[in-house]
Amino acid sequence: MNEDNIHTRHLRRMQRKKELMDHKIEQAQRRTGVLLVHTGNGKGKSSSAFGMVMRAMGHGMKVGVVQFIKGAMSTGEEIFLRRFPDEVQFHAMGEGYTWETQNRERDMEKAALAWQQAKMFLNDPAIGLVVLDELNIALKYHYLDVQQVINDLDARPEMQHVVVTGRGALPELIEIADTVTEMQVVKHAFKEGIVAQAGVEW
Repeated sequence: MNEDNIHTRHLRRMQRKKELMDHKIEQAQRRTGVLLVHTGNGKGKSSSAFGMVMRAMGHGMKVGVVQFIKGAMSTGEEIFLRRFPDEVQFHAMGEGYTWETQNRERDMEKAALAWQQAKMFLNDPAIGLVVLDELNIALKYHYLDVQQVINDLDARPEMQHVVVTGRGALPELIEIADTVTEMQVVKHAFKEGIVAQAGVEW
C-alpha cells in the first residue's frame, strides 16, 4: 500500500470516528455533579484524584480533601496544597496503614471523625470538588457504615463532584458511582526491591 492510500484510509477512519463522537457528544448534554471511584491494586488512584484537584483549582473551584488512613506522614500533595489555603481545605485524618496501627477501635474512631469532616464538605455548595482519599479502605474494613456514606453522598449539592479512592471499592459504592476506574498492576518497582520514594509514591 502506497503512502497516499494510507493517508486516505486514515482520513476516512477519522471522519467516521468524528461522526460517531459528535453524535455521542450531542446526546450528553446534562450537567450535574459526578461521583468518581478510583479503585484496584495498581498505582495511581490518589495520584489521579490529586490531578483532578489541580484541574479544579485551574477552573477556580474550591476543593475539600479528607484523607482516611493516611496522616502519619506528610505527603507531597499535602505539603503542596497547603500553600493554597483559600482554594483547598486539606485534612489528613488517619494515623497510618492498618498493618501499622493494628488497633481497629482507634482506626474506627479516626474514620468517624474523618467522615464528620467529609460531611461538612458534602453539605457545602461552595465546595466544587471533594476528594475522599482512601475512603474505600475505611469502608472495606467496616470502619464506617456504607449505607450512611451513600446517603450522605446522595444528599450533596447538585453540582458538587466527589472522588473516592482506595483499593477494594464495595459493590454498593460502585453501583451509585457515575465513573469507576480500576487501576491494574502490570509492573511495580517495589516488587523489584525499589523503595517507595518522595515525589513518586508519597
